[in-house]
Amino acid sequence: MVHNEIQEKKGRKYYYRVKSIREGKKVSKERIYLGVNLSKEDLKKKEKEADKKLNVFNVILTKEELELLDKIKRDFSKESKENYENRYEAFCSLFTHDSTGIEGNTLTLSEISFLLFEGIVPSNKSLREVHEVINHKKAFDYMLNLKGDINKEFILRLHELVVINTLRQDLISQIGEFRRVQVFVGRSIPPKAQEVPRQIASLLRWYSTNKNKLHPLILASYFHTEFERIHPFVDGNGRVGRLLMNFILHRNNYPMINILKKRRFKYYEVLQEAQYKNNLRPFVKFLISILKKEELRF
Repeated sequence: MVHNEIQEKKGRKYYYRVKSIREGKKVSKERIYLGVNLSKEDLKKKEKEADKKLNVFNVILTKEELELLDKIKRDFSKESKENYENRYEAFCSLFTHDSTGIEGNTLTLSEISFLLFEGIVPSNKSLREVHEVINHKKAFDYMLNLKGDINKEFILRLHELVVINTLRQDLISQIGEFRRVQVFVGRSIPPKAQEVPRQIASLLRWYSTNKNKLHPLILASYFHTEFERIHPFVDGNGRVGRLLMNFILHRNNYPMINILKKRRFKYYEVLQEAQYKNNLRPFVKFLISILKKEELRF
């Protein structure tokens, strides 16, 4: 368990982030000093930094969940190579349908499948929506064929592939580039544009430090929620973020996750819980619920 402790001395409040560690019948504690007389905003920021150092992510998964994830990974490793192409086409179509659909694309699953694998363009859809679908497959294929690991260049290339031929004329110069303007997500205000490169660099350092320490599902979950909080691009953040989340799972030999368009409001809810309440657990449970029920594994 992780919580805050407040010690008052001479009218000043000193904040500490504390992780309790149970070993048998004994409970020990790790403490990190956060600061004195902190505002709510500063406290949340310090909590997140401390949680990284305390490795609180290790206690998110229960024993039963770890066993379930191990079984899913074992079963996935036994998937027939003979139906790889069939599973690829089915998952690519489904993932493209739901990931673009979450952002407002109206092509049906059948229209997407025919467009991507038969070259049949729907007559009643906008050119922008058609490009969004084609772009998503190109980015998905690029991700599958990458031999390296996540870095800044990979992220920027994914963005370029995802949004090319879909942005307004005045935003074209920001294709494959971190945003140069402030953006707004509902009531949430992502970091200022000048802060984006530094925060992405920090996230990449965290990933590099923890990619061999944390469970892949935790690694993918935290990376995704932080990436979406930073919102580094003028458009395409959700699609790029879900591709990156699946890249991490794929790289660690777990099946990819498709978040259904019809579950987008639950997705938004658990995403915000992680981003603004420092509670990753609901997001992880949400992904496990998808993995548990999914019959199509790719």
